[in-house]
Amino acid sequence: MYVVIPAGGSGTRLWPLSRAAYPKFLHPLTGDSRTLIQSTIDRLASLAPPERTFVVTGGAHVAAIARQLPDLPAANILVEPSPRDSAAAIGLAAAIIARRDPGAIMGSFHADHLVRDEELFRETVRLAERAAREGYLMTIGIAPTAPETGYGYIRWGEALAVAGTFLVQQFKEKPSRPVAEGWLAEGGYLWNSGMFVWRCDALLDELARQQPELHAGLVAIAAAWDTPGGEEALAAIWPTLPKVPIDIAVMEGAATVGRVGTVPGHFGWNDIGDWHTIGEVLGQGRGGNVVLGGDTARHLAVDTDNVLIVPSGERIIATLGVRDIVIVDTPDAVLVCARERAQDVKKLVDLLKEQGRSPHL
Repeated sequence: MYVVIPAGGSGTRLWPLSRAAYPKFLHPLTGDSRTLIQSTIDRLASLAPPERTFVVTGGAHVAAIARQLPDLPAANILVEPSPRDSAAAIGLAAAIIARRDPGAIMGSFHADHLVRDEELFRETVRLAERAAREGYLMTIGIAPTAPETGYGYIRWGEALAVAGTFLVQQFKEKPSRPVAEGWLAEGGYLWNSGMFVWRCDALLDELARQQPELHAGLVAIAAAWDTPGGEEALAAIWPTLPKVPIDIAVMEGAATVGRVGTVPGHFGWNDIGDWHTIGEVLGQGRGGNVVLGGDTARHLAVDTDNVLIVPSGERIIATLGVRDIVIVDTPDAVLVCARERAQDVKKLVDLLKEQGRSPHL
């Protein structure tokens, strides 16, 4: 099996800690010293050795990733000249792997997820791998524990031949809360985690069927990748590729013709997407206030409850008579927001962009 880790984006909902030049997957955000991408590599290590592990990222992050992942071969950091969304990023890795190892199985796992039961996670991936060998494009769905509105959903149906795997009937966009509550009550829905397992040739076949322009470009880049003309081909072709997410480019259309399967996951998964989620993850079993990094001496609190503190430098952050808020202190920006509005931090980043305040992005 090959492992591919897309590591892109700037994590705008985790501003001001996560920035375009140093996004969230390069930070330790889950209670130990490892960054998110280091944790991801560690839990995938028994599924694929470093020589069969690839990271797809932008040029601005290559040096930091190389420092944080010293065992990863430098050639296995695939550099996108510009962001072209997940179909191009994941498809590029698949095309390169397929050219070197026809029929290879590939798993795609984001760099910024949290998994609590790592052995159960690996068992789930191995189950998806068995079904992928039969030609299915497999996605790992997450058994929902709440009517979450920040995730897309998967509607699953009949069992496949590999026990524990099921056919995907439909992908659903992020719902409103009443819709999510209805799906939870009805059953038969999973959160769409964005984790995939497939044969590289099966994915490329679907790209050829649904996205012929994207497929042709990726195959041409892969053909030149290990040659002296590789960089020239990448520079010429990459900017012409359609910019589209993998779900829309491939998975939704493949599901309509019965080519997508899923494995329901029960391994304690979180998409570390906003400050409220981090507060929940770090505060489980503790209650009250949470200080990222664990240094509670950095927070002076009186009549304060359910507050997430993200300190920096030597400052003490003092709170009095507040509850349910997030405070993120960085050298050049401080965020204070209601925890229930954590998903909206992106609006502040959009405002900074409108005002042309690029040093703070």
